[in-house]
Amino acid sequence: MNLYLSLLLMSLVCLALQFEPFASFAAWQLTSIEHGQWWRILTGNFTHTNFPHLLMNLAALWLGGFIFKPQSRQLVLVSIGVSIAVGVCLLFSSLTSYVGLSGTLHGLFAFFALKEALEGRRSSWILFIGVIAKVMWEQIFGPAAETAQLINAKVAIQAHLAGMGTGTLTALTNHLLYQRKSSKPAL
Repeated sequence: MNLYLSLLLMSLVCLALQFEPFASFAAWQLTSIEHGQWWRILTGNFTHTNFPHLLMNLAALWLGGFIFKPQSRQLVLVSIGVSIAVGVCLLFSSLTSYVGLSGTLHGLFAFFALKEALEGRRSSWILFIGVIAKVMWEQIFGPAAETAQLINAKVAIQAHLAGMGTGTLTALTNHLLYQRKSSKPAL
């Protein structure tokens, strides 16, 4: 599948989940998850508080696609994996509700920046260090007040941390597995 088709499909899923009854059905809600609605662990990442929130996250998704130009399959698989990991990690946080793609976006950015850096693209180290610095800043000093106003909600910095951590671990694991596979002698 084409990268831009994947980005378009992800965007359309996010857009569809903006409308009721889909938005209420998809939002990450702790009590609903505890009562067996496990799909919310994944789907909460794809609905948003409002249209500015949605547009901001979709702009970041498309920008990441233009910067990293990942393979479509890898983009989709990493997006799903990071989204599930973010949803699971939030179960161990103080949050009782969450919506937004930003945790997944931090994971995608960390994954593709570190992947490129480990493959020898030195400028990608700057991108990777930048996402770490941004997330650490948020953990120490809190998120930008302007962002909270724009999305009309508290910024879920826990999701940003979970996404970045998952993206980083996934890139490292992917790199180590690829190295091991390529270092085996041919038969």
